[in-house]
Amino acid sequence: MTLEEVMSRLEAMGTEQTKRTFIRHGAKEPLYGVKIGDLKKLVSTVKKDQALARALYETGNSDAMYLAGLTVNPRTMDKETLQAWAKQANWVMHSETTVPGVAAESPFAFELAREWMQSSDEGIAACGWSTYINAMSITPDEQLDLEEIKQLLHQVERTIHEERNRVRYTMNGFVIGVGAFVAALHEEAVRTAAAIGNVHVHMGDTACKVPEATAYIKKVEAAGKLGVKRKTCIC
Repeated sequence: MTLEEVMSRLEAMGTEQTKRTFIRHGAKEPLYGVKIGDLKKLVSTVKKDQALARALYETGNSDAMYLAGLTVNPRTMDKETLQAWAKQANWVMHSETTVPGVAAESPFAFELAREWMQSSDEGIAACGWSTYINAMSITPDEQLDLEEIKQLLHQVERTIHEERNRVRYTMNGFVIGVGAFVAALHEEAVRTAAAIGNVHVHMGDTACKVPEATAYIKKVEAAGKLGVKRKTCIC
């Protein structure tokens, strides 16, 4: 398929109702409003053409950008392209899902996560925390820098309530991620979750809620999934 053919398919698959839902969650034009499940119908075709996968992200169309994240091969992504993707991500679907998922499976996962977490740009900083969470979820504990993660937990405890809106959200997710995926630091994450308590994030005109870290970690433990790593963080 050519880029024009894929974009035509996306336009046909979009609905006004889904578009309105995405916009309420912060999506920016242009977008057609294609459901994630429908985007996945194109994955097997687009994956065969990596130049096409990258071109989709460059369109700036939200649906195409998400499809790019589902189909690009993270192992072939260079650091400069990932940095460009992070800058182009203009709402949470991409700054906290698309880009972090690809970056976390790239050779530069933790390097870029650290860099982005320090950004003065709220979206990029949130992207950094989300990238670190995703990378932890697929990396064996023995390959993680446990001391660094512990220090990041301390940073969250000290600063989360004064941080920027989406950074608060992803910091809270980091605590959950450590508690769920890093068995060696589970107790430290539980302690941090109790210390930070409820985290308040403005979620816009949506019914979305911020997960309470302590309760979420307990659910993971109750399900017997504590420390169970994921095979992929791209979904």
